[in-house]
Amino acid sequence: MFRRLVLALAISLAAAPAWAKPAVWVVRDADSELVLFGSMHVLPAGLDWAPPALTRALGVADDVWFEVPFDAESLRRTADLAAQAGVLPPGETLSAKLPPTLLTRLAWACDALGVPRFELERLRPWMAELRLALAAFAKAGGGVANGVEQQIAAQAPAKAARRAFETPEQQIALFADAPQAEQIASLDDTLRELRRDPSNFARLVDAWSRGDLATLDAEALRPMRRGSPALYRRMIAARNGRWVEALRARLAGSGETVVVVGAGHLIGPDGLPARLRALGYTVEGP
Repeated sequence: MFRRLVLALAISLAAAPAWAKPAVWVVRDADSELVLFGSMHVLPAGLDWAPPALTRALGVADDVWFEVPFDAESLRRTADLAAQAGVLPPGETLSAKLPPTLLTRLAWACDALGVPRFELERLRPWMAELRLALAAFAKAGGGVANGVEQQIAAQAPAKAARRAFETPEQQIALFADAPQAEQIASLDDTLRELRRDPSNFARLVDAWSRGDLATLDAEALRPMRRGSPALYRRMIAARNGRWVEALRARLAGSGETVVVVGAGHLIGPDGLPARLRALGYTVEGP
């Protein structure tokens, strides 16, 4: 789940070139302008990634939309919810839920990433996968504090209202409510990927940096659509369907809006730009 979802949301492990300028979409009607930008939730420090179109839009924005609220209280709430939902019931262990071959791969990943094995024993599979993913990000020099949302939330003008498509509770439930078998399969998938093709993440960040949507789709969304269609529907397509209705309501008003969500939500026929075009809005961009 996390490997495919992390890729779908264009979370990367590796540094990108300093000239990085990812894709931007602009949606217009008679009295509204809405700028869509696909984020990287984890980035290396010091990367100059902001496209001029996004910088200009933020300067005049009446409101800025994120997947979840990015104020300090909401971030603490999200962390608390994840910590609660990610722990196994008393008496249960992660090792007892995993087959021997997966335990071997888990031991290799813990050694390679410097994660003490005992830290994972009380975690549900989805949380163990997240713990390993964050360790891999850190080892490659990436950090959540450098992510697009963190930077935009800090830099956007105070006059711009902050909005969100989902609550912390809703987002954590997307992971915590997944069937255990799906969580274990996804953990195994991530462990295999970490060992087989660690450069996969570097390719993704490079593609994001250049606005290469075809590569992002091929590396991130297409495997999820084919291999885990139910996961794709729940994590990508269904959420996009709900979000586009919120954007339609916003466009029914007037003003300047910036939307910052994971890049996977903007790509392909289920992406927000394609859905808005299908509804008859003028959408400039890739």
